[in-house]
Amino acid sequence: MNYLFTLKYQLATEDSDHEDLVERLAVAGCDDATIGVGLPGRIALTFSRESASAWSAIYSALQDVKQAVPTARLVEAAPDFVGLTDAADLTGMSRQNMRKLMLGHAAEFPQPVHEGNSSLWHLSDILAWLAGRDAYSIDSALLETAQTAKQVNLAKEARHLDTKLNRKLGEVVA
Repeated sequence: MNYLFTLKYQLATEDSDHEDLVERLAVAGCDDATIGVGLPGRIALTFSRESASAWSAIYSALQDVKQAVPTARLVEAAPDFVGLTDAADLTGMSRQNMRKLMLGHAAEFPQPVHEGNSSLWHLSDILAWLAGRDAYSIDSALLETAQTAKQVNLAKEARHLDTKLNRKLGEVVA
């Protein structure tokens, strides 16, 4: 199956030669990615990778990038963090319909990761919730990719946790 996903990285100062970077990434197996270098010190690779699972597609891409640019630090795997507009676009519905679902099913709709002027959700949570409702057909590859991207992002952030503090927080945070 073909999986579409994006890996965003922060680059070390010595990796500022974009032509060299693109060449190294192609040699390492990232020739199935569109490479964006718009922001200074950042790079985004949008992959269209054939694989048996989203996990193997994303994991192999992470390995390929690490081989080509060992000093690059993963910022985010996508699709994961989305606003209502992004979630609506990815599911083929209007933002108004997505908002109506969120407000009309407030107790069941997934909780945002960040709540505020621009609230953010894990895409996989919204897709899984929609998939559990009979009226919505969700692309299984998109759901699997979003679930995997979420796990990659959570694992990346978990590296920074204080394990003792995390255990204590686990007692009081549901």
